[in-house]
Amino acid sequence: MFNPKYQLTNKILSDLTAIAEAKGIIDRAKILPQQELRLRRQAVIRMTHHSTEIEGNGLDMGQVEALYARKKIDAPDRDIYEVENYLNALKYIEKIVAEKKTVTEKVVLRIHKLVTDKTLAPQFSGHYRPGPIYVVRRQFGLPQETLYTGPEANQVPKLMADFVAWLKDSEKREINPVIVAGIAHLELATIHPFNDGNGRTARALATLMLYSQGYDFRRLFALEDYYNTNRPAYYKAINVGKNYDERRIDITSWLEYFIQGFKEEIDEVKNKILPLVTKNIDGKIKSQIYLTPEQLKIIDFLDQIGRISAKDVADVLSCPKRTAQLQLQKLKKIKLIKAIGKGKSTHYISNS
Repeated sequence: MFNPKYQLTNKILSDLTAIAEAKGIIDRAKILPQQELRLRRQAVIRMTHHSTEIEGNGLDMGQVEALYARKKIDAPDRDIYEVENYLNALKYIEKIVAEKKTVTEKVVLRIHKLVTDKTLAPQFSGHYRPGPIYVVRRQFGLPQETLYTGPEANQVPKLMADFVAWLKDSEKREINPVIVAGIAHLELATIHPFNDGNGRTARALATLMLYSQGYDFRRLFALEDYYNTNRPAYYKAINVGKNYDERRIDITSWLEYFIQGFKEEIDEVKNKILPLVTKNIDGKIKSQIYLTPEQLKIIDFLDQIGRISAKDVADVLSCPKRTAQLQLQKLKKIKLIKAIGKGKSTHYISNS
């Protein structure tokens, strides 16, 4: 049975308290849907850029943003696939959370399959590795150094089953979601169950554990920023042992690193939100507006493109034009958008 060993140090408890306080502020903040969607989109782009760049992806933030908007870019196919794959994995995570599905081995395997699509042979993508695995460091002019040796391949199914059972049990035991996410990240990286894509799958799984337990912070954070800003510190923190048994002795130092990073990222989110809270809607109303998923898609499109028509809405929502017009009228009524032009040339822009 998987039973991680760690101490709840004063540093961990202090950071968890600060995170909980920031969560209250962020959850209650009253900001315009356009602002929230923009911040959420930026978070997805930052998550994807930093998580793939850690593994050597060469695309910059602007190129990742272009791929998010489904634009074509001039770059190596593998780099494009890796970014598109991570974006698809994050969409899948949102779907799992929306449907309130339990995190199972099948879910983890699906995340891995999405992350490694077209970059890993089909017999390995979404499947546990059939042989040994090593994490090595290559430096020019120096012998190759083995940093970590994963457990034997025949141990992987049992280790993963025990690990996923612990994830399910952690909610019943009311373990803090941030601790659960940190342990999920480390344990998947420690088992190293796949031939490739272990790091990206581990980071995506940590995000899923936070989202699924109500610690999504309105999906405005990107913890990958913290890892990628100081990669040597990330590697040092996660390499807490040369093999699986060594890593299981005590993971307190990793959790201190992980939780501190999460606190710093959530502080950044709070600092981005607070200046927006004072902005009034229509100069009078100061309220958080709750929109339907369809309306959020319209606002997100409008925020990216700058203008939208009934035809655009019909395409975005895959609905009849009459339904699209009704959706636009509802948004116009609550003064989130305003009409420009008349008749067939009518289009809408943001009212903010």
